[in-house]
Amino acid sequence: MTSVKQFSVAEPATETTVGRGRFEFTDAYSVFDWGQMPDAIPGKGAALCLAGAATFELLESADVPTHYRGVARDGGPVRSLSDAPAPPDEMAIELVAVPELPYTGDGPNGYDYDAFHDDAGDNYLVPLEVVFRNAVPVGSSLRDRREPADLGLDHAEWPDEPVDLPEPVVEFSTKFEERDRYLDRAAADRLAGRASVDRLAELARTVEAVVTERAAAAGLDHQDGKIECYWADGEVGVADVAGTFDENRFAHDGQQVSKEVVRQFYRREHPEWVDAVADAKARADAEAVADWRPLCDHEPPALPASVVDRVADLYAAGADAYAAGDPAGDGWFDAPPLSEAVGAVREL
Repeated sequence: MTSVKQFSVAEPATETTVGRGRFEFTDAYSVFDWGQMPDAIPGKGAALCLAGAATFELLESADVPTHYRGVARDGGPVRSLSDAPAPPDEMAIELVAVPELPYTGDGPNGYDYDAFHDDAGDNYLVPLEVVFRNAVPVGSSLRDRREPADLGLDHAEWPDEPVDLPEPVVEFSTKFEERDRYLDRAAADRLAGRASVDRLAELARTVEAVVTERAAAAGLDHQDGKIECYWADGEVGVADVAGTFDENRFAHDGQQVSKEVVRQFYRREHPEWVDAVADAKARADAEAVADWRPLCDHEPPALPASVVDRVADLYAAGADAYAAGDPAGDGWFDAPPLSEAVGAVREL
């Protein structure tokens, strides 16, 4: 399904019924929409699975519908997180249909969402990502699209440090297109089909509140994140995974605790590759091509071993703290304390 997690199907979804399957979290990572990068971050998959499962179980306690059914490890039995004997690397889920989204070759407007929804039965994955923001950290795409005054901030221009927002902002972007693009509410409503865009926004705000509360207990500042949703038999629920260091941005003592650490490392150490990615995306837009990657004339370099080790510790320590709701963690991983792991990546 994605470049960093796979899924296995036990019972496929049909036009009238949801199916069952499992996400299998890998140690792969992706930045700048590239897909799977040339190396891996050991333990990252289990850290994401742990944090995501903790979020889903918190959402269940808040009566939020989700596709979550439990966790497992190495193909073993499905359990609740509290019954898991070791960090899980699989998540049992209900599956909904994912219709094909045809592309006509006419730039961003060439995706046929009418055909997508014509093929959707009684259940489907909503073709949107719903983004929520509590802050605007350095590196946030919101800085390129909105001025500070648009969001109620008293700044003439974006400062060189994170900025807290007076209240959470919810945005919508495309899910299945080769390159994500942000949409206004009316456009998002058209793409959502039978799923109410108001309900999508309501769910996003609920997830934001749940994750922010747990993050604060863990010593983390929750800056932004996203959810994906399904529509099934008239109900909208949370799909994919939420509350992880890939889907969300967190900080501890001003330092990012998320995939943003890796993004910023590439921007600083390998700007030629980051620029080549941007150029390829622009060329794809100009040539009305869906897949920009073949147009990129640079391959991403692998991370140095010292960076991989520090980022691996960050994922493990952060997930442990988040799952426990305590900066000290709960011993899921053999990782340094959160403050030590954060201090190590601060030096990168």
